[in-house]
Amino acid sequence: MHQKRLEGKVALVAGGTRGAGRGIAIALGGEGAKVYVTGRSSNGTFSEMERKETIEGTAALVNQAGGVGISVRTDHTDQEQVRSLVQKISEENDGKLDILINDVWGGDHLMQWGNKFWEQDLQKALRMFNNCLQSHLITAYYASPLLVKNGSGLLVEITDGIDYRYRGDLAYSLTKSSVINLAVCLSEELKSSGVAALALTPGFLRSEAMLDYFGVTEENWKDGAKKDEHFIASETPAFVGKAVACLASDPNILQKTGKAWSSWKLSDEYGFTDSDGTRPHWGNYFKEKFGEDLN
Repeated sequence: MHQKRLEGKVALVAGGTRGAGRGIAIALGGEGAKVYVTGRSSNGTFSEMERKETIEGTAALVNQAGGVGISVRTDHTDQEQVRSLVQKISEENDGKLDILINDVWGGDHLMQWGNKFWEQDLQKALRMFNNCLQSHLITAYYASPLLVKNGSGLLVEITDGIDYRYRGDLAYSLTKSSVINLAVCLSEELKSSGVAALALTPGFLRSEAMLDYFGVTEENWKDGAKKDEHFIASETPAFVGKAVACLASDPNILQKTGKAWSSWKLSDEYGFTDSDGTRPHWGNYFKEKFGEDLN
């Protein structure tokens, strides 16, 4: 029988509707955690992303995995909604929160690839920054006191990349690299309380939206490499989910605080595999193709 490493733990996955957030919520549930799944896409009420996935759907998958999934519709750019969410978690769990995952993004429809930043719609760039970085800061602000109160815990900032390099677009690069810096700053504020804070990136994520973009399903996903050869090195949301489950179960997690980590590097360390039993390694693939070291 699989020993559930996170039995009795309480987690909040902010932005758990789909993609990495959904994969993380399921993985935490699979280890026995009680997982609050939040986002704006709820049954009958959807965000401007206009995707079919919902927080209720993720919560159901958490339950199926063996955890307890609780969906709470929350716009994490709204301070009052976040405050109410954290109060609910506190009241329902005697002030306990062990794991906070900041995965809110909401920027895909705001991307403006191919244009110089001064040629872009500035309001879209600012909204991207607000949807991601500001929402993460608001959520950390209200939830961190619960982590501190317990004297231990884990705060994970989900981003893209492990460094501050340019990612092909100014607004996107600034947003994602700022999330890494947020994790670094949070670690300095929280480590004296026994709480670890770090940034985590997946590789080429084979999310629901990416599968749709490539016109494939999880069953025939490799056909997507005909459209983009790099898709062959992609990973499912379950891979980064397992990375978080391992981090949350690590008794020496404070040794990792204040740094940016990757799903593939953590797979090297912890030995977990993707849902199909493989171990995708975006770092090795990227180095082979482009000669740049992401490890």
